[in-house]
Amino acid sequence: MIHEGQKNLIVTIVKKGWSERVIQASRKAGASGGTIMMGRGTGIHETQSVFGIPIEPEKEIILTVVEMEQTDTILSAIESAAELDTPGMGIAFVISLEKIAGRVHMTHGFSNKSKE
Repeated sequence: MIHEGQKNLIVTIVKKGWSERVIQASRKAGASGGTIMMGRGTGIHETQSVFGIPIEPEKEIILTVVEMEQTDTILSAIESAAELDTPGMGIAFVISLEKIAGRVHMTHGFSNKSKE
């Protein structure tokens, strides 16, 4: 497990089709990547129904582990790229991580580039 240095998890929830913008913005701002998961749910700006049956719009959930010092810069880039200041576009929040397992490249300086 990794204990060195403080890490944060940026969780971003956006409409389906917006995750690539989030990943590109976070990488450009210094993140090493992210994990995309699919989900469903609605916010107060997304009430839809078909024949009276409520529909839950599909969402993309992006998990991005970052160094504490990079958090504000990366979160700001995500907010801008995903237009999170517009109602109904999504949400992003930060969770402080106490321990991490399986992220060797974050502490040992390994590159995510393939070796030749």
